[in-house]
Amino acid sequence: MKIAVGASSFGSASDDAMRLLESHGIEVIKNPYGRKMTEEEIIAHIKEADGLLAGLEPLTEKVFSSCPNLKAVARVGIGTDNVDFDAAKRHGVKVSNTPDGPTRAVAEMTLAALLALIHRFPALDEDVHNGTWKKRLGKSIEGLRVLVVGCGRIGKQVAALLSGLGAEIKAYDKYQEEASDCTLEDGLRWAEAVTLHVSGNDEVLGAKEIAMMREDAYILNSARGAVVNEDALYDALMNKKIAGFWGDALWQEPYKGKICECGNAILTPHACTYTAQCRRSMEMQATKNLMRDLGLIIDQ
Repeated sequence: MKIAVGASSFGSASDDAMRLLESHGIEVIKNPYGRKMTEEEIIAHIKEADGLLAGLEPLTEKVFSSCPNLKAVARVGIGTDNVDFDAAKRHGVKVSNTPDGPTRAVAEMTLAALLALIHRFPALDEDVHNGTWKKRLGKSIEGLRVLVVGCGRIGKQVAALLSGLGAEIKAYDKYQEEASDCTLEDGLRWAEAVTLHVSGNDEVLGAKEIAMMREDAYILNSARGAVVNEDALYDALMNKKIAGFWGDALWQEPYKGKICECGNAILTPHACTYTAQCRRSMEMQATKNLMRDLGLIIDQ
């Protein structure tokens, strides 16, 4: 049996998943590029594979139809926007993901980014590196008004961490009315920070929504780049209509767009899940999911 690996960093934090596969006599074909593969590259990579440990490579109708040996795909992570589920079903390919593994790591990085923004780390760091010794007034988490948009696993964990530090939390979820304690519009007008943890690629913050926000407010996005309108965000940052932005999920990756011009933005390279504990957890769960879907007996 052959398993192909699409996730570019698979095994870099721990070799436990690799050893599990090898202990069952499975041949593992690792990603040869060290990056997300294109459609043509992933077709060539998985042509002879029975299963795929997937990253963010496009898994389209063309991919599934070109790889008749493929029986199962296990996404190493939560998001499955790169998978054409209808095509997978038509070709008899089982698809799984790892919704629990990233929760703590993403929540912790969101907290770290918020702390960096409200304590003005980027500006303070730049000042000192440029030989300027200047105090800048920031804010504390205690009493900070935070709107959590999206009340799934990660949104709930972020709310719990921030509440533990004394923040005031309001929540909004388009699909969970019982979890919401405000409308999106009311939350945006109220919040000093808005953190996005929605699924899918539907735009949440466009020009209209950003215009509702306070000028001292921050936006944090670890969901998908498309949920924030890039042009509207750029205008708001450059014209000081909002105080700052952190994005880990960006509009194109690698990202070289206009938000790079904004000194009040922190940009990270889709790295929220890159802790040793998180990577090991996701890789082990994805490997077990794949072995299960390929008919191998494995404890979950």
